[in-house]
Amino acid sequence: MSTKYTLSFFALGGLNEVGKNMYAIQYGDDIVIIDCGNKFPDESLLGIDLIIPDVSYLQENREKIKALILTHGHEDHIGAIPFFLKKLNVPVYATRFTLGLIELKLKEHKLLRETELNEIDSNSSLSFDKMKVNFFKVNHSIPDCLGIVFHTPEGTVVHTGDFKFDLTPVNKQYADLHKMAKIGSEGVLLLISESTNAERPGFTPSEQMVGEHITEAFMKARGKVIISTFASNINRVQQVVEGAITTNRKLALLGRSMVNVVEVAMERGYLDMPEGMLIEPDQIEDLPPEKVVILCTGSQGEPNAALARLSTGNFRGVEVYPGDTVIFAAGPIPGNEKNVTKIVDNLYALGAKVIYGSGSTTGMHVSGHGYQEDLKLMLTLMKPTYFIPIHGELRMLHHHRMLAESVGVEPGHSFILNNGDVVDIENSTARQTRSVQVGNIYVDGIGVGDVGDVVLRDRKQLSEDGMLVIILSMGKRDGKLVSEPDTITRGFVYARNNEELLKDVNRLVSKTVNEQSGRNKNDWGSIKQQIKKSVGQYLFAQTKRKPMILPIIIEV
Repeated sequence: MSTKYTLSFFALGGLNEVGKNMYAIQYGDDIVIIDCGNKFPDESLLGIDLIIPDVSYLQENREKIKALILTHGHEDHIGAIPFFLKKLNVPVYATRFTLGLIELKLKEHKLLRETELNEIDSNSSLSFDKMKVNFFKVNHSIPDCLGIVFHTPEGTVVHTGDFKFDLTPVNKQYADLHKMAKIGSEGVLLLISESTNAERPGFTPSEQMVGEHITEAFMKARGKVIISTFASNINRVQQVVEGAITTNRKLALLGRSMVNVVEVAMERGYLDMPEGMLIEPDQIEDLPPEKVVILCTGSQGEPNAALARLSTGNFRGVEVYPGDTVIFAAGPIPGNEKNVTKIVDNLYALGAKVIYGSGSTTGMHVSGHGYQEDLKLMLTLMKPTYFIPIHGELRMLHHHRMLAESVGVEPGHSFILNNGDVVDIENSTARQTRSVQVGNIYVDGIGVGDVGDVVLRDRKQLSEDGMLVIILSMGKRDGKLVSEPDTITRGFVYARNNEELLKDVNRLVSKTVNEQSGRNKNDWGSIKQQIKKSVGQYLFAQTKRKPMILPIIIEV
């Protein structure tokens, strides 16, 4: 008689947030991880480059992990792989294009030789001890996207990946509608489905619509055309290439990620580029402006990306001139609007014609994520007993749950989860009663996880109120001040204009030290704490600011 196990779904990232997607399915001693993405920090996380998932639970169960399977190649699904593999070197399974992007990352981190990479497609089948895995094709804004089907003794679990239903895909990669319907007809115990556009009614428009608008804009343009989009959107890149062919323009690429991704796409046959079309950036100024298209990164207003540097005249050898046309072929992700607007203003100041805004108004962008009718179609095809909406902020997850109930999922059979929550299914009954450790790991330069909440709080305080350094020369034997304190300010007040305030601070420090040295002679720690307290209270009373106060004691 075979042992009966619990089937568990782990939400390790991607819940109540857009980004940092990471999930896991476990049955018995089989754990399969789905996606391993990063998230980019907002402006409150000063100095942080990336946010990656905390994999503590997986490290504790490393011997059970059978595979890391990637649904597609976007950064929020593959961006944390190098950091993950340094801790857990497990077999990686991904489609051909996704593997190309992963290899770029692994080369950069010097991990390529020691990583087991396995190519899969929609017809692949994987077998583990107690779990079998199959796949189906879905449409998204990047080539080679898969949904995943887990066959377990408890029942079938389906993870959709990121998807929409595009009946006229630019890359001719049609979604496996018949396969999805067959999976649903055979019975789906649990559907795990993305929720990014759960608030938007209707069907997502086809990518084909964008190509027509791009070519039309190229034909109207009198000078150079500069078009910015996500580097990974190879369908959009292909449409730019076709618009350039139609208008007899050469194409230049700006931005490291754009160059790298286009190179991978061309090498692996996902991008059809006529020979002689690509030119180097230093050739742009040699051609008439009406013969040039520049495809670049920076559609989200990233300060160091190519478009931002072009807008401020800081891209060496390439200029934006009056009469040039700049196209944002990507809608701003929520939170990026301010940075995008700043770049648009800069471009207008240079005399450029700028086409920007939401895709529905400009026709230059359509989402790769399904709207409400797409999500309802997936639910209808799969007919799940239980449903977990993922990949979205809380309101999106709630909207997706309502959609599920509107097409037949029983009330109470959907789970709105937070990162770390676990859904256990036993004897065909699902419960959410436990959680595992998860969280954000911050990447700062080459440091991974060495910047925590305390450091970020200090950075925030320094950025808002500055700092005050108080240098004290203290007698080693008697513990008394040898000379007047020396106070240095940075980002707090301008010393020359606030001499009286700083003199008062020095007098207060001297008084505090004299009082403390009688009680706590040579106890430098106590003296520093008392200085911080008394000076902090005084400065707040005088200025309503709370600078960081750093007393430094030099023994003489």
